[in-house]
Amino acid sequence: MPRRSACLPPLLCAVAACSLPLLLLAAEPGSRNCSEVRRLYVAKGFSQGDAPSHEISGDHLKVCPQGYTCCSQEMEEKYSQQSKHDFRNAVVEFSNHLQTTFSSRYKKFDEFFKELLENAEKSLNDMFLRTYGRLYMQNSELFKDLFIELKRYYVGGNVNLEEMLNDFWARLLERMFRLVNPQYHFTDEYLECVSKYTEQLKPFGDVPRKLKLQVTRAFVAARTFAQGLAVARDVVTKVSAVNPTPQGERALLKMMYCPYCRGLVTVRPCYNYCFNVMRGCLANQGDLDTEWNNFIDSMLMVAERLEGPFNIESVMDPIDVKISDAIMNMQENSVQVSQKVFQGCGQPKTLTQGRASRSVSESGFSARFRPYNPEERPTTAAGTSLDRLVTDVKEKLKQAKKFWSSLPGNICNDEKMAAGRVIEDECWNGSAKSRYVFAVTGNGLANQVNNPEVEVDITKPDIVVRQQIMALRVMTNKMKNAYNGNDVDFLDISDESSGEGSGSGCESQQCSPEFEFNVTEVTGKTNKIDKNTNTSAAASIGLSQAALFFSILFLAMQRQWR
Repeated sequence: MPRRSACLPPLLCAVAACSLPLLLLAAEPGSRNCSEVRRLYVAKGFSQGDAPSHEISGDHLKVCPQGYTCCSQEMEEKYSQQSKHDFRNAVVEFSNHLQTTFSSRYKKFDEFFKELLENAEKSLNDMFLRTYGRLYMQNSELFKDLFIELKRYYVGGNVNLEEMLNDFWARLLERMFRLVNPQYHFTDEYLECVSKYTEQLKPFGDVPRKLKLQVTRAFVAARTFAQGLAVARDVVTKVSAVNPTPQGERALLKMMYCPYCRGLVTVRPCYNYCFNVMRGCLANQGDLDTEWNNFIDSMLMVAERLEGPFNIESVMDPIDVKISDAIMNMQENSVQVSQKVFQGCGQPKTLTQGRASRSVSESGFSARFRPYNPEERPTTAAGTSLDRLVTDVKEKLKQAKKFWSSLPGNICNDEKMAAGRVIEDECWNGSAKSRYVFAVTGNGLANQVNNPEVEVDITKPDIVVRQQIMALRVMTNKMKNAYNGNDVDFLDISDESSGEGSGSGCESQQCSPEFEFNVTEVTGKTNKIDKNTNTSAAASIGLSQAALFFSILFLAMQRQWR
C-alpha cells in the first residue's frame, strides 16, 4: 500500500503535464476558426489567399476593432469597397422604382398629348375636306400651320400662344372675307387692314375668345405637367447616384463588415445604429425633402386642373367643331362685317364679270356639323384617356411624398442591412454584440453636427443635390403659374442643363409672363392691329416703358382714325 500511494502523484503529474498545452491552446483567442468568415469572403468573389484560416493579430486594422481578428489588411480594404457598393445598391434599389415610375408616366403623357394633337388635326382635316371640299384644300395650309404651332409650343418652341391664335383668326378672316365678297378685288394691303378689325368686329362670334382661353390654359398645364414628370425623373436619377465621403465609407465599413472580422457573421447592425449611419451618409439627400414635397404638392394641384377646367382632351377633341361654328358665324354676319370693313378700309374695286369669284353658297360653306357633346370622353389617344392617366399619376405622386426623409429608415428596414427594431441586445453596435446606446440624429445636413457615427462637414453641402433643389424650386413655381392659367417659359430638361437648374424663367422682378388673361381691351386690340408691331417689339426689348406706352397709344389712335 505505501508503494502504490507513492506512485500515484507522479502519474497524475504526468497526465497533467501532457494536458496543459491542450488547455492553453483551447483558451488562446488566436486559435479561433475563421472558416465561415473565409467562406463568405470568397463567395463575394475575393481571393481566398487574403483570408486567414484562424484569428490573427489585428494591429494592422485601420477601422475595425483591433485585437484578434479574422480580417487581414487586404480584407479590410476590400470590405471597405464592398460596403460602399452595397450602400449604393441599397439607395438605387429604393430609388429605381420611383425613377421608373416617373419615366414611364412621362413617356405615357408625352405620347398621349402628341397623339391627341395628331388625332385632332386629322379629325379637322377629314371633316373640313368632306364638308368644304376644294375650298378647304385651297386654304388647308392655314389650319396645318395652326397645328404645327401648337405642336411646336408643346415640345418647347418659342411660341406665344395668344399671339399665334390671334394671327390664326386674322388670317382666317382675310380668307373668309375674300370668299364672302367674291365680286371684289382685294390687295394685300387691304386684307391687312381687314385683319385689324378682327377683335373689334368679332366676325367669328365669341369662339376665338373662348377657344384662346381654353387652349392657352390647357396647353400650359399639359406641357408644364409633362415637364414636371421629366424633372422628377431626372432629380431622382441624379440624387440617387450617391458617392459617400471618406468619413462615410469608414462608417459603412464599420457597420456592415467589421462584425465579420470578429467572427459575428450572423449578427446584424442595431437598427438605430444603422439609422445614424444612413442619416449621416444621406444627409444632403435629406435636405431635398422640403422642396421635393412642395414640388409634389404643386404637381397634384396641376393634376386637378387637368381633370377639370384645363382638360386638354376636352379642348382639342371638339376643336374642329368649334372652328366650324366660328366660320358659320362669319358667314351669317358677313353682310354687317363687310359694311363695317368697307367703312374703315374703304370701298374695294369691283372685279369684271368674267373674273368674279363664285359665291360662298356655290362653294359649299353652308354646311354645319353635329353639336359636340362634352360628356363624350372616348379613348382618344395612346390607348387611354386623360382622366385615366391623371388618376394613375396622382396616386404615384402621393406615394412619392417624403421619399428622401424616409430613405434611411427604408434602407435599415431591410433585414439584410440591419436587425429588427425589437432586437436591441443581440445586434452589432459598432464594437461588439451589444445594445446601441446613442440617440438617432435628425434628418438633413445641419442635424449631423452631433451624429455619433459619421463625421459630416455641414459647411460643405453637396453641389449636385443643391442644383436639384433649385431645379425643383423653379419647377414648383412654374407649376403654380400653370395652375393659375399663366403661361410659363419652357424648362430645358436636357442632361446638360437640368442639373444646373437652367431654364429657370423669371428670377427677378423685371421678368413678366408672356401674356396675361386679364389684359385691358385697348391692349388686346392693339396687339392685333399690326403684325409688324409685334416683330418690331420683339427686336427692340430695350425700349423704355414710356416709349412703349406712346407707341401703343399712337397705334390705337391710328386705328380710330381709320
